Amino acid sequence: MKRHSKAAKDFVWALICLLFAVLLSLLYVHAADSPADDAALSNAICPIVYPVDETPGEQGYQYIFYGNAFFINQQGYLVTAAHVLSAFRNGGGQPYILVGRPHGPGVLQKADLMAADWEHDVAVLRARPNPFEGDYKVAFLGLRAKIPVAGDSVLGVALRPTKVQDAHTFQAPVHDRFVGQIVDYQFTQEERGAGDTELLLFDHDVLRGQSGAPVLSSGTQEVVGIVDGRWLRPRSVGTAATQAAAKASASSTTTPAATATASSLGAAVRIHYAIALLQRHGIAWQAAAPASTETQQNRDSDEKDPSVPFPISVVPAVYPPQSLFGGEVIFDAQVDSEGKLTDAKVIHGDPPFLDKARAALETWAFRPARIEGEPIGERIGVAFEFAEPYLPSPKRRTHNYPEPADLDDRAPVPVYTVEPEYPVTAVAEGSVVVLGIINAEGQLTSTEVIRDEGPLTAATTAAMQRWRFAPGVKAGKNIESAAVVVATFRRPALARRADASQPSR
Repeated sequence: MKRHSKAAKDFVWALICLLFAVLLSLLYVHAADSPADDAALSNAICPIVYPVDETPGEQGYQYIFYGNAFFINQQGYLVTAAHVLSAFRNGGGQPYILVGRPHGPGVLQKADLMAADWEHDVAVLRARPNPFEGDYKVAFLGLRAKIPVAGDSVLGVALRPTKVQDAHTFQAPVHDRFVGQIVDYQFTQEERGAGDTELLLFDHDVLRGQSGAPVLSSGTQEVVGIVDGRWLRPRSVGTAATQAAAKASASSTTTPAATATASSLGAAVRIHYAIALLQRHGIAWQAAAPASTETQQNRDSDEKDPSVPFPISVVPAVYPPQSLFGGEVIFDAQVDSEGKLTDAKVIHGDPPFLDKARAALETWAFRPARIEGEPIGERIGVAFEFAEPYLPSPKRRTHNYPEPADLDDRAPVPVYTVEPEYPVTAVAEGSVVVLGIINAEGQLTSTEVIRDEGPLTAATTAAMQRWRFAPGVKAGKNIESAAVVVATFRRPALARRADASQPSR
């Protein structure tokens, strides 16, 4: 009897341990799927509004709701989608934000428009007075310059009034929260005739009123995009969803992103454009942890080689749809002591690629080079490769360029290039960005992948190993310097015909 009693006790104890382990695993999964601090995340977001009443009524001030913005630092700066402010453009009135308080309803505060890039749909506001210096429920979000990849988990939070057509300040806003996965990236023109803007697509609907809200990396809690509610037009949704689902299904790893459909696809403007706008205007943007004073620029660059500029936020160029063959564009550019790219001299530019490359380059942001910890200006080479879109290639895939003129200061520029070949077994398209270090003899000594695109990355780095450079020069002497190579691929003609012959599923 004692032996049976001991066995029963051992069984009960083992069962309790098993149940405890299951409970812990469930708690862990819930924590992994939820933000570290939902309250702090919501406190960083403010509705953009315009007050209708001159004096408050029983429900507070009535207001018109336009969209969302989110704080990016403790100085009261916010970022939003520029189209949310279209009603205030060209002197159309003063925008306000609705800021929360620890007790009681939110209050209206003026938000001055500090900077806007209407072409790429980003804008910067500043609240006055600064709510971080008062008794308000506010927090700020970090921005993530590093581009996430397809399949990465993202989350978004937006605020909207309970009654959009009859909103009042005494009414608590509704919190919209969604979780999804990145499906793909796609270029679009936010306005007719505007430049190309890169959007990240995720497998979740965007609802009316969510424009301007942040899309964050689930892993780091940093902003990777700004919700773009305008993108979901009937004529564009089906095509984008079909292409994104096809690309995801071609991946070696099947994820929920592979099942994206036209009814479950949202878009966000890459935070890249906001970072570029902030840098141009000298506005600080923060790392994820509010307690840290370290800037995102320093954290992402890792100070691997402080003697050369480091690209912290780059966007590729669109492959011109009218182009029948590949091409190259080469720049010799200056990165100043604030990380701004200036004086981009065209060394070589094939039409129609030059305009696309120049427009992309103008939005780049860098960590400046340093000497003994002090930022300095330094020149950097930039090459845009538009890979040959036909298999087999109908022309030579190498290019020779004359040695550059003797100058006291110049970036390293290629004098012999080899176009990357599209991998015959690949079914992908997109852009690869690589940072190369060139020594004083013009030899490529190391490469670092800034933007990865699966099998296309290996093709790009393999081609770069065969390149020859004229070394960078400073004060008349050859120096070690850096060059950025952007290789853009579109699916070759043979691959497209093969896709068309595949049976539908």
